[in-house]
Amino acid sequence: MNHKTLLAFVAAFAAAAPALSYADVAFNVGVISDYRYRGISQTRLKPALQGGIDYSNGPFYAGAWASTIKWIKDAGGDAGLELDLYGGYKGEITKGLGYDIGLLTYQYPSNKLSPSANTTELYAALTYGPVTAKYSHSTSNLFGFADSKGSGYFDVAATFELTGGWMLTPHIGRQTVKNSGAASYTDASLSLSKDFSGWVVSAAAVDAKTGAYFGPGAKDLGKRSLVAGVKYNF
Repeated sequence: MNHKTLLAFVAAFAAAAPALSYADVAFNVGVISDYRYRGISQTRLKPALQGGIDYSNGPFYAGAWASTIKWIKDAGGDAGLELDLYGGYKGEITKGLGYDIGLLTYQYPSNKLSPSANTTELYAALTYGPVTAKYSHSTSNLFGFADSKGSGYFDVAATFELTGGWMLTPHIGRQTVKNSGAASYTDASLSLSKDFSGWVVSAAAVDAKTGAYFGPGAKDLGKRSLVAGVKYNF
């Protein structure tokens, strides 16, 4: 699958949108210089095309998001696309303290890896002011790791508004892979972004402290680097 497949995915959701209230539906499409997920490059340190749709109805929400990837083919599989499907419920416990609970499944069509790369996680988050703490718990094997059901990812992020509408977001996370200590690691990032009438530009310094994630040519997929992107929300 390639960028044409992803564009077809976005177009299919756009065609279905008239059946929903536009006030509750949002689309996005963009390109990024390196798709980093939890600090690890999913695209061999190369660019990716991405897009998605979000639907909300009061406290309930659901959505789908997709990105081109390279890591499964590098691992001997046959998938060039990641498709994420998610849904959840968010609200407020007390004034200023919010919560978010839901389920997210990562699907890699025809990935052909064994164990399969397809992964499902439950997540729960608390937000107080600018700070959000979140825990994700896998209910399946984690991204193709054998016997890794029950792995977890805990992260803390904050969002601060600077002058001129620029947003600064520091983030730190810890991925624990059950029964595979060598694959567990810590990642961190510092992002700067701004919305220009729907066009969101971003730049992030990303680093993952791991010695277990390498691509072809022994490329360190968690190496410290600057990632730039542009996305349009409509």
